[in-house]
Amino acid sequence: MKICVVTGTRAEYGLLYLLIKGLAEDVQISLQLIATGMHLSPEFGLTVEEIEKEFKIDSKIEMLLSSDTSVGISKSIGLGIISFSETFQTLDPDLIVVLGDRFEIFSAVTAAMTARIPIAHIHGGESTEGSIDEPIRHSITKMSHLHFTATEKYKNRVIQLGEDPSRVFNVGGLGIDNIIKIKLLSKREFEKSINFKLKTKSYLVTFHPATLEQSSAKVQFQELLNAFSTETETSIIFTKANSDTDGRIINQMIDEYVSKNRENTVAFSSLGQLRYLSALAIVDCVIGNSSSGLAEAPSFRVPTVNIGDRQRGRIMAESVVNCLPVTQSIQEAIATAFSEDFKEKLKHCKNPYGEGGATNKILNIIKDYKLENIIKKTFYDLGMKER
Repeated sequence: MKICVVTGTRAEYGLLYLLIKGLAEDVQISLQLIATGMHLSPEFGLTVEEIEKEFKIDSKIEMLLSSDTSVGISKSIGLGIISFSETFQTLDPDLIVVLGDRFEIFSAVTAAMTARIPIAHIHGGESTEGSIDEPIRHSITKMSHLHFTATEKYKNRVIQLGEDPSRVFNVGGLGIDNIIKIKLLSKREFEKSINFKLKTKSYLVTFHPATLEQSSAKVQFQELLNAFSTETETSIIFTKANSDTDGRIINQMIDEYVSKNRENTVAFSSLGQLRYLSALAIVDCVIGNSSSGLAEAPSFRVPTVNIGDRQRGRIMAESVVNCLPVTQSIQEAIATAFSEDFKEKLKHCKNPYGEGGATNKILNIIKDYKLENIIKKTFYDLGMKER
């Protein structure tokens, strides 16, 4: 059975890592791996090199243009569809496996759907109302044939979109498996790995453009930087934005800020999976609008200050403090995260995305599921008996 996994970003590859490893080690499966998007860009850390240390890549699909405008992103999608269609014709996989909601994956799924290749989609049914990822994710769901969701609520949303309940599986969050199975770095090992000594207090900051919000990424990120003006004896670790519309503006602002504050700040295009998870375990607070602050950080009982609407609609743990993308609101949220009452709440915090096991569940279902005639889908109407 030829199973093709498509990966386009550092974060999504981190979530898929154990699943890819499981597929590679299974004698009943022939793994095909496609790297695309930011993996192939030096600007975003050339993370394809990290993948190649462990896995054979069957195809590298260049699709990112140098522009991060809406026109540039649209052209990248088109280029991706053309390239994926050719690659799928060559590889001829039995099943495509994708995760998430980015435009690179949208290109891959569009090409696979047209080629009548079955698609398995992970982390569907979620909601990010402040980002263009929202409609992309649900579009991928409608083009896919097997669905693996992170919570029961997300499973029900996929069914609400008309997908057959027998093809929708709540397996939990993939990221939790990494937390359980990967040996993380100690604080001293982590500091050595990033060549940076942490101060009394430390933040991990990841901020991406909220592509559907009214105010620009530049305005919102400046409000966040302004919120740090009163911080003393605090180390700030920035991980840079994705190749979304206006992502380069944020990355330029990070570079300028770090150049003026070298004693207490450091920035990375990509920390990589091990260092990023280790950072979550070590820092005192996660700040920004990344999904990792909602899906992984709660497992470490570390507070998350979630800024703006980018993640609005997602299920959140009690460890998350929401705030507006304005300086005062961000500062108030940070103060809440460090309050004694909130620290007490963190002690009993549970991750709503489960306690692990998603990888094995997906592997077992994929191996056993009969793919004959799976391409033809009947729209499942809520409240009506199945035919």
